[in-house]
Amino acid sequence: MNVVEITKNAVADVLTDMGYELVDVEYDKQYGQMTLTVFIYKQGGVDLDDCEKVSRKLDPILDEVNPTGDVPYSFNVSSPGLDRPFKTQRDFERNYGEEVEVKLYAPLKGKKLYEGVLKEKNENTFTILVDDKEVTIECAKAAYVRPLVKFE
Repeated sequence: MNVVEITKNAVADVLTDMGYELVDVEYDKQYGQMTLTVFIYKQGGVDLDDCEKVSRKLDPILDEVNPTGDVPYSFNVSSPGLDRPFKTQRDFERNYGEEVEVKLYAPLKGKKLYEGVLKEKNENTFTILVDDKEVTIECAKAAYVRPLVKFE
């Protein structure tokens, strides 16, 4: 098992018991040191107090399971962010009925960038509503799907 899998296994149930959902775990080098980041979600959004509370709860658990095998790391807890691409089925499900931005690797009907309302996703495709027309796209053809962030 790798660091990400060990961490997910160690924290998922704890987060659920606390009222949060585990969105993702990343383990990578940032600013010259290894960083372990746990991304969490809760209805209504995640704030700094949530991140602090979760960090305090998970820190001793991670010390015990030692996911990095004694390699020093910095530990962070974060919300997924406003424009973080969807990675899991659950990411899509949380955003049904919401506006999304889709970037494709190659044009579909002459376009590589779509904006629309996310309707559904299955194993191989997802459907968005664009100008009252449904557009179904193969998951493998999307570079990313993420929430559409509008600044007004």
